[in-house]
Amino acid sequence: MVRRPLTVLVLAAVVLAGCKRAPEPAAASTAVPDAAAGQATGAILLFSADTRGYLGPCGCSENMRGGIDRAAFEVQEARKGTLPVLYIDGGDSLFGEPTLKPAQVPQEERKAQALAESMKRMGLAVRATGELDDVRGVTFRQGLGLPELAPGTVKLLTAGARQVGVVAVPEAAQLAPLSAQARKEGADFVVALFHGTVEQAQAVADQPGLEADLILATHTATEFSGEEHKLVRSAVPVVGLQSKGRELLRVDLGYGPQKGRFSQVKGQGQTEGEVAALDQRMALLNKEINLPGIAPELQKLKQAKLEELVARKQKLLTEPAAAPAGTNSFSLRFLPLESSLPGQPEVQEVVKAYDRDVGQMNLAWAKEHGEDCPAPKKGEAAFVGTAACQECHAETMPLWEHSKHSHAWATLEEKGKQYHLNCVGCHVTGYEKPGGVCRLDKVAGRQGVGCESCHGPGSLHAEDPTPKNIVRNPGRELCVTCHNPENSPHFDYATYLPKILGPGHGQPAAKK
Repeated sequence: MVRRPLTVLVLAAVVLAGCKRAPEPAAASTAVPDAAAGQATGAILLFSADTRGYLGPCGCSENMRGGIDRAAFEVQEARKGTLPVLYIDGGDSLFGEPTLKPAQVPQEERKAQALAESMKRMGLAVRATGELDDVRGVTFRQGLGLPELAPGTVKLLTAGARQVGVVAVPEAAQLAPLSAQARKEGADFVVALFHGTVEQAQAVADQPGLEADLILATHTATEFSGEEHKLVRSAVPVVGLQSKGRELLRVDLGYGPQKGRFSQVKGQGQTEGEVAALDQRMALLNKEINLPGIAPELQKLKQAKLEELVARKQKLLTEPAAAPAGTNSFSLRFLPLESSLPGQPEVQEVVKAYDRDVGQMNLAWAKEHGEDCPAPKKGEAAFVGTAACQECHAETMPLWEHSKHSHAWATLEEKGKQYHLNCVGCHVTGYEKPGGVCRLDKVAGRQGVGCESCHGPGSLHAEDPTPKNIVRNPGRELCVTCHNPENSPHFDYATYLPKILGPGHGQPAAKK
């Protein structure tokens, strides 16, 4: 078999189209009731996948996508129409890391419970599972009470006058036989939840005998390889969602008067162009809104304009898809969960309950089981605190005191997340380093991103101030340990760096 080249489209929330299948022979079609007989003329399928234990974004930057409450709102809004709606999860959703440290267990189990409760409230029809769902064991996962589809099995879901076959595919080689099994069992539209990457799925998307109409690749290779969604235009379209709960996939099914195979609707013309243009304008506004030092009034104006564009795009993406009359068809759309979109109230309460519980649980665990960081080895530098730096570098302190670095701990306190293990590491100095912070109940004197967060422990430098025993010019590699695509998606080193430089801090010190 000659593989086609990979065509990956990274288009935030653009209406998608692909290849059209040849219709089934007339003899294979069966007449079914239509709208005149009271049957729905289509259905809506909504998919999540690769959520990686995220209830919502951390909130470190402006306008961060995601949130299970926003996903629940999308499902709720879709159900207000006349078409049946099925919500399906592809797996790898309950946890974000394959192994947990003992201190993480209370928080991560509580988070998985909140995610499961949210999915139940969203009316989850079925979900596949991956290794990130079994981090606390199969018994824990099954105890959450979610409707699950075992690897290598098929489930038929009623969607009005048609049957949607959902297949949990653990390996690429099983795509063809399992999709054929779903078709044999009576599925009209077959979705393969493939536990692998988009690239792995694309390699077999054109193989003979493949009976799937859509392949959803539910697993990403690394934590940050799901930063953008992907679409491969093969004979069978392959889709990968943006990870960590930042968007949903919407599939609109249109039913013809007779049963038969589904063909993908071609591009949505003017709508597709409008969405692409809105995406470009939104990306530019987002970058401007997140510029360090932007004037508050200007930021407010740009934020209002951004929210206006989000609302316009949301309207375009959630309008019923136009289906060709007399045919069985489907269309694909990515639904980004933008920060200005509302959340579903019941699920919001589930998330708030988690936030209340987890801080108390983590603090209690630290007091009972926490261990101090190991002391620095003989001859190694120790943390001395920002106050010690001020004795020789007083001219740099005003610049630091007015920066977000100095207020990093306060931003967590404002949101009630100062005891969330996902957050605290980038908001204190010396987290999990020798002589640093290893216990949530012992952060006094280390709150905020101090001098030693970037320049390293300062005890040796305090005793003998030379450039040789301190990190004089920390580079981009250090910054992106916290300013990564997840926490700081608009970070640009060259743009941000000048904002933390001043007299005595990257620039000539004022003469005394």
